[in-house]
Amino acid sequence: MSILKILTYPDPVLKEKSKSVEFIDEKIKKLAEDMIETMYAAPGIGLAAPQVGESLRVITVDVTRKGEDLIVLINPEIISGEGECAEEEGCLSVPDLKEIVQRKEKVLVKGLDIQGRKIQIPAKGLLAIAFQHEIDHLDGILIIDRVSRLKRDIFKKKLKKKFK
Repeated sequence: MSILKILTYPDPVLKEKSKSVEFIDEKIKKLAEDMIETMYAAPGIGLAAPQVGESLRVITVDVTRKGEDLIVLINPEIISGEGECAEEEGCLSVPDLKEIVQRKEKVLVKGLDIQGRKIQIPAKGLLAIAFQHEIDHLDGILIIDRVSRLKRDIFKKKLKKKFK
C-alpha cells in the first residue's frame, strides 16, 4: 500500500465529473487500498478518487478513523435523502477552509463493495454528511461550491495572497 498525494484546490482534476468503474480489477482494488492508507494518514474521515488524481467513482469513508467502520464504495449514488442539517465541514483538498454546509440529515446510498456486490447503506449524522461530501467530489463539486458567493470570493482572495 502507498500514501498518495492529495490534490488541492484549484487543481482542475477536482472539478471533473468522474467516470463509472466498469470492472473491479486489481488496479481498482489497489487504488482503494492506497486511498484507505492515504485517508488515515491525512488524517481524514473520507476520500474520493479524484482527490488522489483518479477520475473514477470510488470513495472511502470511516467516520471513526479507526478502521472499525471502514466503507469502500464503487459507483456510489444517493438514492434518497430526508431532513436537513447544517454542520461545519472541512476538506483535505481545500485545507484552509472550514465552513457550515447544508446537507441532508439522512441518506440512503447504493453502490458496489470492493468484491463487486451491490449494497445499500442507510446513513445519518456524520456518516450521511461524509457520503454526501465524497459523492460531491465524484461530480466535481467542492466544499467551496457549497458556500455563499461572498465566502467563496473571500477564500479565493486569501488563496491568491497565499501564493504571491
